[in-house]
Amino acid sequence: MNTQPRKHIMVSALALAIASIAAAGAAHGSAFELRENSVKAQGRAMAGSASALGDASVVANNPALMSSFDKRTFQFDVTAIDLKFEFEGSGMAAAGSPLQQPLRGGDGGNAGDLTPLPAMSFIMPLTGGFEGLTVGAMVSVPFGLATKYDPDWMGRYHAVESDVRVIDLTLAASVDLHERVSAGFGVMVQHSDVTLSNAIDFGSSLCANPATQPLCFQPDPVTGPYGPQKNDGFAEVSGTDTSIGWTIGLNMRPIDSLSLGYVHRSEVKHEVDGDAEFTVPSEVAPILAGTGQFINTGGGADLVLPATHTFSATWQATDRLALMGDARLTKWSSMKEIRIQFENPLQPDSVEDYNWHDSWFYSIGAEYTLNDRWTLRGGIGRDESPVAFQHRTPRMPDEDRTWFAIGATWQATDNWEVTGAYTRIHIADDPELDIVGGGARLTGAYDGGANLFGVSAQYRF
Repeated sequence: MNTQPRKHIMVSALALAIASIAAAGAAHGSAFELRENSVKAQGRAMAGSASALGDASVVANNPALMSSFDKRTFQFDVTAIDLKFEFEGSGMAAAGSPLQQPLRGGDGGNAGDLTPLPAMSFIMPLTGGFEGLTVGAMVSVPFGLATKYDPDWMGRYHAVESDVRVIDLTLAASVDLHERVSAGFGVMVQHSDVTLSNAIDFGSSLCANPATQPLCFQPDPVTGPYGPQKNDGFAEVSGTDTSIGWTIGLNMRPIDSLSLGYVHRSEVKHEVDGDAEFTVPSEVAPILAGTGQFINTGGGADLVLPATHTFSATWQATDRLALMGDARLTKWSSMKEIRIQFENPLQPDSVEDYNWHDSWFYSIGAEYTLNDRWTLRGGIGRDESPVAFQHRTPRMPDEDRTWFAIGATWQATDNWEVTGAYTRIHIADDPELDIVGGGARLTGAYDGGANLFGVSAQYRF
């Protein structure tokens, strides 16, 4: 029996599942990058994230600024991300074949959800023989998102569930090189955890294979037991990895009212290793039994999370007003391909090509000290998408975005402060989609955006 058409369809579906970690993006960071590790910075649309004082998230955002802390400081941030993405469109099963037919199913519902994004940071200035050195630690989530469509939606052959989480532990130290210059260095330990799933149209696969095509015409294509969308299966891929990267930062204060920051975070290569589980419909299983394919197996893929460069400035314009700006370059060009290697020797490597381009995020913001207890802030930002139209997938459509943010800090006591922020992220254009995979073509557009609600508490002692 010629099994190549079925093999190609199944392996391509799995490739889409694992490779779509690269498309499981967010409406609040380019592709699948998450920036919300600081509620203070979020209230300024992340402006001043690597140059503003008084925010313990600098452990990850610019370790050089840790030297500006003269007390031990603990900070906890959490942002609730209310993501909405709704699809409207159509498609064809067995696309391009004589048996092609409209995709059945609904629009998938709201693919987004309300997801909490926590971060914790601790900074400690050292004393005694180590005076002048400051150390810190921070736990954050720099990449990832969870999305889920209805299991019977028309795009089920491309995506059903995507759960991608990358947890980052940054351990850092900073030192004053000069009274107006400080530097910092950190090590990042990242743990990735991925679960992705999609449906498989085994009926279209059987009908495309000359050896099994007659099954689709017995007694005819309409009433026969085999055919497009008649024999759906399911694939779920999950895997984990832990890898290490590094970060360096610099802070310069040429005059008392101006703070300039630069930080580089290295790329981190994850060798995701896990399992692929297949559900094969009972009427199809006997036909495939002799092929040795579509059985549960181990597998893995390399995933290179991109390096970033952040340039930041904070200007204390008056005693009460501070102005900030950020420019962040994310080196998405490292996302060349995802190559999946299966432990089952009967399933060859599968490669998904990605030709993403580097992208910039720009923001400006301001803070106004209302009185001894209250500080108000706001900002706007522009986030470029690195994903071209031909690489957009329903895992998470990606498009340029605009940020609108407001926030405030309440200084409850000399040691305690509480901060809140709200950000609305507007997608510049409705992301359009035209993708072929698993024998199906899906076309349409998305209506979406995100609301971010953040709260944090900081204690100095």
